Amino acid sequence: MSQSISKSKLIFLLAFFGVAGFLFFWQRYHWPTARVVLKGEQLNVLVAKNYYQQYRGLGKRDSIAPYDGMIFSYLLEDKHGIVMREMRFPIDIVWFNNGVVVDIASNVPIEPGKHESELMRYYPRITANLILELPATWVDAHGLKIGDSLSVVEE
Repeated sequence: MSQSISKSKLIFLLAFFGVAGFLFFWQRYHWPTARVVLKGEQLNVLVAKNYYQQYRGLGKRDSIAPYDGMIFSYLLEDKHGIVMREMRFPIDIVWFNNGVVVDIASNVPIEPGKHESELMRYYPRITANLILELPATWVDAHGLKIGDSLSVVEE
C-alpha cells in the first residue's frame, strides 16, 4: 500500500511540474495581440504582457510584420523607458497616459554591437502607463502628435 501512495505522489508531482512548466513557457512565448485605433487607423499589435516579453520587446526580429506594432502596458504611471536592445530596425516610440499621447520619439535608430550599459535609454517627458512601438516614420506619415488618442478595439 505504501508503494501505491508513493506512485500516486510521484504521478501527482510529475503532472504538477509538467503543467507548471507548460504554463511558464506558454506565458513566456505566447504573445497576445490586440486591435487598437490610432489616427483613424486600425492597427493589429502584439502585446508585451509580462516581464520577459517587455524585456525582449521587438529585439531579435527582422521586422514588426505581420503586425503593425507592439504595446507595453503598465499598471502604474511612470517614466517607463525603452532601449533598442538587439533591435534590427528603427522604430517610432509613442508614450500614452490613459490613452492620450504624452510623448513621442520618432525614427529611433538601432545600436548594433553595443553592450547593455551603452544603450541609449528613451524616456517620456512626463509619466505614462502605455507605450506603443511602431515602424519608423509612422508617426510623421500619419501626423501623430501629443494629445491624440488611442482606443482599444479588441484584446
